[in-house]
Amino acid sequence: MTTRQYARLLADWVASIGLDPRVFGTHSLRRTKATLIYRRTGNLRAVQLLRGHTKIESTVRYHGIEVDDALAIAEQVEV
Repeated sequence: MTTRQYARLLADWVASIGLDPRVFGTHSLRRTKATLIYRRTGNLRAVQLLRGHTKIESTVRYHGIEVDDALAIAEQVEV
């Protein structure tokens, strides 16, 4: 399945449940999943790996996490 085919399937599914496919796409779902994982676990490193970010700072900025919170969490994670 190509990325375009996947995007079309998702758009059809979103429309079938009464939402606007222009608002909900593959990227927003990917971001939502990672954000939910962070909120439920506080595991910033896991989110970094799932997102494919090489720098923790990118993950922090992308998800709008407070810098102090991110640093405290990052200090708890051994690499």
